[in-house]
Amino acid sequence: MQCSLDNLIAPAFYEVHKAIDDYTHFWLCGGRGSTKSSFVSIEIILGIMKNSDTNAVVLRKVGAYLRDSVFAQLEWAVEKLGVSDKWDIKPSVPEMIFKKTGQKIMFRGADKPQKLKSTKVTHGYIRYIWYEELDEFGGMKEIRTINQSMMRGGEKFTVFYSYNPPQNRRSWVNREALKERSDMLIHKSTYLDVPQEWLGEQFFLEAKYLKKLHLDQYRHEYLGEVTGTGGEVFNNLEIRPLTQEEIDAFDNVRCGIDFGFAADPFVYVVCFLHNNRLFIFDEIYAKGMTNRTAAEEIVKKGYESRMIVCDSAEPKSINDLRGFGLRVRGARKGPDSIEYGIRFLQGLEKIVIDNARCKNTAREFSEYELERDSDGEFRSTYPDKNNHTIDAVRYALEDEISRRKARIINRKDLDL
Repeated sequence: MQCSLDNLIAPAFYEVHKAIDDYTHFWLCGGRGSTKSSFVSIEIILGIMKNSDTNAVVLRKVGAYLRDSVFAQLEWAVEKLGVSDKWDIKPSVPEMIFKKTGQKIMFRGADKPQKLKSTKVTHGYIRYIWYEELDEFGGMKEIRTINQSMMRGGEKFTVFYSYNPPQNRRSWVNREALKERSDMLIHKSTYLDVPQEWLGEQFFLEAKYLKKLHLDQYRHEYLGEVTGTGGEVFNNLEIRPLTQEEIDAFDNVRCGIDFGFAADPFVYVVCFLHNNRLFIFDEIYAKGMTNRTAAEEIVKKGYESRMIVCDSAEPKSINDLRGFGLRVRGARKGPDSIEYGIRFLQGLEKIVIDNARCKNTAREFSEYELERDSDGEFRSTYPDKNNHTIDAVRYALEDEISRRKARIINRKDLDL
């Protein structure tokens, strides 16, 4: 069987196949021709035939799409594995039954919740769940509700989520993929990981043509990259964990605070600017945090001796922090300080955000987009919401931003 699997599973999926019993949730993202759906279909057929007490449910958001997509894909898997005689395939239901044991693969559309609630098996339990075109579903709350109704009565579950990442960084799918869980494996694949003969020469020619004609569309459609909608404010982000060795080399860190308590969070960020690259590597982000608790948490971070630039709209809070022994001052702000600050950040070669230590900063920077007016056009002003960490970073870098602004103004005066 292993020899035949080598001809059915692309090399990019070998390690995922080996780890199939090590995780519960498998997030498989990729562009066109990445063979992620083929991989899932093979794993489900193999898994049911190997584990006699398991069944599967395969879902699309719209039930009408089941037969021509996931049902056809699993038919393909049965045929390619050479086990068609062992399965009773019922397109009209739709349903697939492993003849030897009566185990089932059931197909459901999430547009009819009553059918999901009535999903039951008479033999064993539902181990395998597959969400195809995950981004079509309504959000993680909907997914959790479905999982809670399906994942019962067994010790081991395997849930596949296959999707092409939406362009919009704010999409719930892209946000969810930034989160970390010990029982979750995130895997990305592209057509470049697949033997060319599997897809055919014409597939590669079409990809090459789109790459030459519209690079951003190629990156999104074929490479599965989150290229954005045109409204994202920061196109220079690099979201990744920083090594301790990198952080230890940061010799002049900067700190900023954006105050909040009830509706808005208290935010403290630590960053390092060098050679036109910004590294953001620590944060405090919490609602309902008193100034005393905030000061204690800042001390724990180990940078309390650094000057911290704060939102000057909160002079009482600044005095409180100063009274607790921190070196703090209010931001000078000034006219157009928000616009200049954001443009400064946009002009950096790269903003590297450690999403392990700064998950909220990574989220806010990634999701920060221009809003549209009633005609669908992007507004020229930057939205003042969900930007607490961005404000804190602006305050932290205020001196450098002010120097850059002064140089720009001086150049303009010379031009006159």
